[in-house]
Amino acid sequence: MNKASTYKKKIFDAAMLKFKYKNVNQVPKLEKICINSGIGDVANDAKQVEACAKEIEAITGQKPILTYAKKAIAAFKIREGQPIGVKVTLRGERMWNFVENLCNVALPRVRDFKGLPIGSFDKQTNYTLGIKEQIIFTEINFENVKKIRGFNVTFVISTSSNSQEEALVLLRAIGLPIVKGRKGI
Repeated sequence: MNKASTYKKKIFDAAMLKFKYKNVNQVPKLEKICINSGIGDVANDAKQVEACAKEIEAITGQKPILTYAKKAIAAFKIREGQPIGVKVTLRGERMWNFVENLCNVALPRVRDFKGLPIGSFDKQTNYTLGIKEQIIFTEINFENVKKIRGFNVTFVISTSSNSQEEALVLLRAIGLPIVKGRKGI
C-alpha cells in the first residue's frame, strides 16, 4: 500500500475524528513538495550546474528547472540572468514516492539523526526541512559527486484554519519524525 492510499484510508479518517471536522474539505492535505537547491557558488561552471540538476532529478524523478538572478548583486558576484539554483515541484504520485523515500531510506541514513525540528513551520503551516548532504539518498552515486551540496524541502500543506497543530499531525502521520526541542539535522 503506497502513501497516497494510506493517507486516504487511515490518516484522513483519523483527522476527521480527532479535530471533529464537519466538512471533508477542512482536513489538512499535503498539496505539493517544493525542492530548491542553490548553485550560486558554481554558477559560472556549466558542468557543475548540470551535475546539480542531474542529482536533483535522480532524487525526485522529475527534471528540475533552473532559476536565474533577477538583478545583479555585486557583493555576491551575481549578474542579472545568471543561473543561481534549481527547483522542482512534486505533486501526486511522485510526491508520495518522494515522501516514502525520504522517511524510510534517506533520513535513517543521516548520521546521529534524532528527529526533525518542530520549529520549521511558517505562518501558512508549510514545513521546511534543510538537508545538508545530497548523498543520503541512495539514488546518488557517491563516486560521481564532485561537491557535497544541500537543498531545502518544503511540504506545502493546505488547512482551512492555518493551525500548526493540524499540519503537525498530518506530517507525523505520513511518517516524518518531528520531535520537540530539536535544532535541525
